[in-house]
Amino acid sequence: MKLGVFTVLFGKLPFDAMLQKVAGFGLDCVELGTGAYPGSAHCEVEKLLASKRAAGDFLKRIQDAGLFISALSCPGNPIHPDQKIAREHHAAFERTVRLARRLEVPIINVLSGCPGDSPNAKCPNWITCAWPPEYPKYLEWQWRQVVVPYWKAAAALAHQHGVKKIAVEMHPGFVVYNPETALKLRERAGETIGVNLDPSHLFWLGVDIPTAIRAFGPAIFHLHAKDTFVDRHNVAQNGCLDAKPYQQIAERAWTFRSVGWGHDLACWRQITSALRLAGYDYVMSIEHEDALASVEEGLRQAVETLRAATLREPAAEMWWA
Repeated sequence: MKLGVFTVLFGKLPFDAMLQKVAGFGLDCVELGTGAYPGSAHCEVEKLLASKRAAGDFLKRIQDAGLFISALSCPGNPIHPDQKIAREHHAAFERTVRLARRLEVPIINVLSGCPGDSPNAKCPNWITCAWPPEYPKYLEWQWRQVVVPYWKAAAALAHQHGVKKIAVEMHPGFVVYNPETALKLRERAGETIGVNLDPSHLFWLGVDIPTAIRAFGPAIFHLHAKDTFVDRHNVAQNGCLDAKPYQQIAERAWTFRSVGWGHDLACWRQITSALRLAGYDYVMSIEHEDALASVEEGLRQAVETLRAATLREPAAEMWWA
């Protein structure tokens, strides 16, 4: 298993300074934003697409730092009912597909997106309940008319460019937000679609991560290492759904934390063991979004926890069996 980082936390640093910072933490790889929500601070997508020489130099600088690219990430909402947003995010996806081919990066990380409830909608409609009775009808329309057609076409586009893994992050607010919806999309849009497994969004839903890993098996393409603290007092009072701003930490039901600060080392060892049983042996890419920690200390704590939780060597033969 390799350890890496999603470099958006160093977005204010120049590219080479970012690489040296990442290498200084002893990490193996970088996950680079290429547009839509995370932006593209460390990846001049158009420049790299326009020049093979620029792309070669870009890769060499990464390799010279002792790193590789684990994935290109353009999470957005390409099925947004606002067509301007949808076009912009889809264009970012298309550019990322072309860039992944040029840089020989095997995985693109995305969000599923969320449409409205009709062709005339203005805003996304995240449907998570079966009543009132019109809600199931809207949900069925979303999947049949928008979600599945878009991701089938997106998977075909990626495949044409030699990119065989589109990793969808399960995220609240989007149609794919838990294991059931992720597997539903994979079943309907094809095996080019898998998951970028981020435990943080599943913890607050009450999902047992090793159980989810067992359900996914080979559908796990990439992994975000991020933790969540669930405030049992606030959940006991108001439940786990929470639309309060992230800054209101003391009042929220849950808050993103550095790895090890929401769940203990034993929990993360169970997760990494489940990953090994499932055959996943690629990258744990740290996504640092801890509002109680500095960038440096939060990342350092995550690295230390993951190193303690991860078996980095192949299993030995069972000489005792």
